[in-house]
Amino acid sequence: MKPKKSAEWRRLDNAAKIFPCTSTKADAKVFRFACELVEPVDPQALQQALDRAMEVFPGYRCVLRRGMFWYYLEDSVERPEVREETRPLCSPIYDQNRKGLLFNVTYYRCRINVEIYHALTDGTGALQFLRVLVYHYLLIRHADRFAENAPVMDYDASATEKMNNSFQKYYTRKRKTPEKAPNAYHLRGTRVPESRVRVIEGVVPVKAVLQKAREYGTTLTVLCAALLMCAIEQEMMVRYKKRPVVLAVPINLRNYFPSESARNFFSIMQVRYNFKKQSNRLEDVIQSLNRDFERELTQDKMEARLCQFVKYDFNPVARIAPLVVKDFGMRIGYELAEKKETAAISNVGKIQMPPELAEYIRLFDVFVSTDRLQICMCSFGDNLTISFTTPLVSTDIQKHFFRALTGMGIPVEITASRLPDEEEAPE
Repeated sequence: MKPKKSAEWRRLDNAAKIFPCTSTKADAKVFRFACELVEPVDPQALQQALDRAMEVFPGYRCVLRRGMFWYYLEDSVERPEVREETRPLCSPIYDQNRKGLLFNVTYYRCRINVEIYHALTDGTGALQFLRVLVYHYLLIRHADRFAENAPVMDYDASATEKMNNSFQKYYTRKRKTPEKAPNAYHLRGTRVPESRVRVIEGVVPVKAVLQKAREYGTTLTVLCAALLMCAIEQEMMVRYKKRPVVLAVPINLRNYFPSESARNFFSIMQVRYNFKKQSNRLEDVIQSLNRDFERELTQDKMEARLCQFVKYDFNPVARIAPLVVKDFGMRIGYELAEKKETAAISNVGKIQMPPELAEYIRLFDVFVSTDRLQICMCSFGDNLTISFTTPLVSTDIQKHFFRALTGMGIPVEITASRLPDEEEAPE
C-alpha cells in the first residue's frame, strides 16, 4: 500500500496575514465581483465554466490552515460548486473550524457573482478570475457561435506567476519613517441588524463623469473622492470638524512592479482634508486631493509601502513568536490604524473583455464587506458602477453623493439591497 501523499502548502502572502486574525461577523473580509449579463444565467453552463476556470487558477483550490507560527494555504481536492444566491451579501467564507474553499460562485437571474476571502487574493486577482469565468461561460452558453472561432482572452500568466508572492520578490529593506497622523473623523449611527451591510449602487455614464473630471482638472478617482468627502462633511456636527476626513485608497502595486500574481499585491495610501481649517468648496477639496495623489503615487512611496508589509518577516522576535501572540499584535495594530481612517474608496478601473463577448454583458460591479463606509468603482463599456457598502442604516451620505452627480447633469440609475423587515428600498 502506497503512503498517502501529503497536501502541498504555501505561506500566506505578506498582505494576507492580517485578514485571518481580524475577520469578524461584522467584517468578514470578503469582497464580491459580479457580472450582469443581458440574459438569465444557465447554471449548468456556469458549472462547466467554473471547472475550466479552476484549470487556469489551480492555486485557488485551497483551504486556510492554522499552524504553530503562521497561517498557511493547503491544496484541496474539493470541487467548487455553483449555487443559486441565497445568503446575505458578502457573508463570512472563512471558518477556522471547517476546511472549506475560500471563494464562492453564485448566480441570481442575470448575475454571476464571485465572492472571495481577502486572504486568498486582492481585487485584481479576483477580477481576473471572474473575467476568465465569464469568458468560458459565454463560450459554452453560445457554443453555436464560438465553437470554431473563439475570441482570445488577454490573460495568459503561468501557474507559477499567478502564485508568486510579489511582496517578497521586490522587497529591498528600504526604511520608511511612519507618519504621525491624528485620529480621523468617524461616522456614527444605528447599525444594520444581524451584522449585515447595506449596499447602494449607482450606474452612471462613464464618459459624462470623465468629462466633468476634466472640467475640474482632475481624474475620475479624485473627483469621486472629493464628492465623498463633501458628502461626509454635510453630515458632520460642528464639534467633530476638528478631526480630518481621511480616505483609505487601495493601490494596485502591479502598476509599479512587474507582476502577474493572482494573490494579494496591493498597498493603501491615505488622503485627508480638514473642513474646520479648509474650505468646503468642491473645487478646493479637489485641488487638495490632487496634491495628495501626486505626492503619494510615486515609485519611492510604493517601494516604502511594500517594505512595510515585508519587514516583520525579517524581525527575529516576530519570526519565533507563536501565532497567538502574532494575532494579538496584529489585531492591536489594525485597530490603531482604523482610528486613522474615516472611509475608503477603491477604483478598480476599466474592465476589458473580448469585443465579441461585450454584447452579452451589461456591466460589472464590485463591493466589499466592511465595518465602515466604502465606495468601490469599476467601468465596463459605457457604464460606470459606483457601489456604496456600509454597516450603518442611514443613507444620507449616499444621497448627498449621488445628488451632487445629478446636480452636475449626470444621470444616475440607483439600486439598493433590501434589509430584513424593510418594505421598500431607500431613496
